[in-house]
Amino acid sequence: METATVKKKDRVLEDKIENLIAIGAATAANCIPCFEHLYEKATNSGITIAQIKRASDIAELVKKGAHIALTNSVNELIGIEETQNLPCEQTAIKSCCC
Repeated sequence: METATVKKKDRVLEDKIENLIAIGAATAANCIPCFEHLYEKATNSGITIAQIKRASDIAELVKKGAHIALTNSVNELIGIEETQNLPCEQTAIKSCCC
């Protein structure tokens, strides 16, 4: 996944890690074309299905937690006392995902 502006010697993350991060980002962004492209690239580079699934699952937890935190905040602002528990049982000022 090397970009034109980053030289190999200046890389901080391995290609595998960058690809898994991108898979998580594509999942969280609901971008099917990106996910399909990255999935093919990942499987061709030796990343396992289990690793791809884990990256996608983590992204889903982040997305779900963010949505619940937003819904709870909206409900509070408009005077609805109903709240949903976050996936990690944290408050909105702390991590809500993993």
